[in-house]
Amino acid sequence: MQSVLRPDNSSGLLRLRKLDERSTARARGLLRMCETGSRSVPRVSLHGVFQPLNMTDYIEEQRNELEALESIYPDSFTVVLENPTSFTITVTSDTGENEETVEATIQFTYVEQYPDDPPTFEIIGQENLQKSDVADIITLLNEQIQENIGMVMIFTLVTAVQEKLNEIVDQIKFHKEEEKLLKEKEAEEVEKAIFHGTPLSIENFLSWKAKFDAEVAEIRRKRQKEEEQAGKVKLTGKQLFETDHNLDTSDIQFLEEGNNVEVDESLFQDMDDLELDDDDDPDYNPDLGSDED
Repeated sequence: MQSVLRPDNSSGLLRLRKLDERSTARARGLLRMCETGSRSVPRVSLHGVFQPLNMTDYIEEQRNELEALESIYPDSFTVVLENPTSFTITVTSDTGENEETVEATIQFTYVEQYPDDPPTFEIIGQENLQKSDVADIITLLNEQIQENIGMVMIFTLVTAVQEKLNEIVDQIKFHKEEEKLLKEKEAEEVEKAIFHGTPLSIENFLSWKAKFDAEVAEIRRKRQKEEEQAGKVKLTGKQLFETDHNLDTSDIQFLEEGNNVEVDESLFQDMDDLELDDDDDPDYNPDLGSDED
């Protein structure tokens, strides 16, 4: 009996079903491709000579590959168009340590004589990829297509993209760790500068003093300018005497007026009635003796 492979979602293997001998050989190639990730087996005759397919064979081979792809990628495979056959596969990287992932959605379109002629493709969506990453993926796909002409290749292409996305995630992880180490190093340098400070030297001191004096002079200049603008210029003592000559005789006038101070003598009339003890006088010294001595 004749048989063909169909995907089995529960076991991940392919079941055999009846079909002609050519389809069985192609299906076995798809089985090896699905289980080991290897390429499907090229079509050869009994004498080892490559035999091109007719149009019916191309359609059948494309249909068989579509069935296998739909089984392998049940959640990310979507048929977009039936004629010509066009479909999308969303490829997601493995998850990194910090849940980072990258993703690319690729639309493949069969040409009439695929796989003898290369399929067309386009990256229609992406997540967390740089423009350079997308360019690298396009280059990778073109290289893989040229290496697999004559064989069903979509699984091989998607596998290559998957590996590339995993490399990109590893690079993202590496750059994040590098950035983290750099920030930690910078923080350590700042902490060292705070605790250790700048070693004092004559050059450092003179440089600091010149800067300090310049800052003080600038503050004084701004303050004086503000006072001048407000009309409240604060004069020095010398400037006061130069502008107001009355200050020259002010102290003498004060002393002269002091001689005319009136004293109320009644406040001192009862001084004899006060009982004063010499011991109460903090300046009293008995060793000095009396006036009679």
